[in-house]
Amino acid sequence: MNLKLKNTPEQVELIKALGSKNPAVAREASEAFAAFLGPVIQQVLLQAGSASNIYTDAPFNEDDSPSYPLDLYYNEGVGNISVWSQGMAGGLPTSMVSGGQELKIATYRLDSAVGFLKKYARRSRLDVVSKGLERMAQEILIKQERNAWAVVLKALANATTNSTAHVIAGTTEDVFQVHDMNTLLTLNKRINESFDNGTPDTAYSNGITDLFVSPEVMEQVRAFAYQPMNTRQGVAGGSTAGSSIALPDNLREGIYRSAGLPEIYGIALNELLELGASEKYNVLFKSLIDADSATVVGKNAGSFHSTNDELLIGVDNSKGAFIRPIATQDNASGGSFTVLPDDQFTQRADKTGFYGFLEEGRVCIDARAVVGLVI
Repeated sequence: MNLKLKNTPEQVELIKALGSKNPAVAREASEAFAAFLGPVIQQVLLQAGSASNIYTDAPFNEDDSPSYPLDLYYNEGVGNISVWSQGMAGGLPTSMVSGGQELKIATYRLDSAVGFLKKYARRSRLDVVSKGLERMAQEILIKQERNAWAVVLKALANATTNSTAHVIAGTTEDVFQVHDMNTLLTLNKRINESFDNGTPDTAYSNGITDLFVSPEVMEQVRAFAYQPMNTRQGVAGGSTAGSSIALPDNLREGIYRSAGLPEIYGIALNELLELGASEKYNVLFKSLIDADSATVVGKNAGSFHSTNDELLIGVDNSKGAFIRPIATQDNASGGSFTVLPDDQFTQRADKTGFYGFLEEGRVCIDARAVVGLVI
């Protein structure tokens, strides 16, 4: 991310005041600058993270205890419900068994602090101040993304619906093809049956809306422009399929001109560097799998190898099943990210700084909103 302060006379004077040797002037400037920073960093966090495409915000007052009514998602007669959440930042997402009632949600604080010498402020070094603010936003964003995707991956690894796992293996080893997407759509339909094991109301679920893939899978998608599409089981140890067809010419041209395909079957493709062989979300997914469960399949049935398997994650955003309770400030701004002057520095240190934080949680209320494909 790139966060820059505008070089206006007002901004320059405010930055200079931060470095004032008069404690009263410096304190007043710090409070004014902190009030300005909160909404700016909050907007950056909303736009920069990939998890914001999945989670729906559920604001609550910063002094309240957030809860969510499970009856909005399930019929009361169903019985116990599994909800995945974290009790603390960085904690292992846990399947909390609950009845059809008001679910109390655990939240946690994510924070960061930056400081710099006052001489940079007195010299109006906007670049130094900007880099410090970028660092604050980046540290919060990294913590947010890790916690958010840990809940998604935990739900995906352990969820089953009517004894059906939410993760399936691809048709051909190391190859992603349109046929795999078609199979994934069928899986999503099967696990999204209504509470009486029938066809659900179409308004309840639109099916998979987003597919998160690695850069290597996106490379294969770009290859759709010049490679045939495999539609049958491949031969052992290779990627040659029993039969193949070509994509329509208009699709091939679109892929070639845009250097990729924005969607397949109306499903948006999202590229994540954290996905892929030996990458952090692959490794995290492997660590979250129950060792006694055979719900996750890879190239060898009943197992997943983080070093050479590819995980593709399909999410149904129409369900609103991934919830992010977020504390809002009880003031006129009503923002979610708070920045305060950092009071740890003494006058003789000739330093100034800021402390920023937000309080949030990450919850998966209905794991039927996520499915996976392993190739």
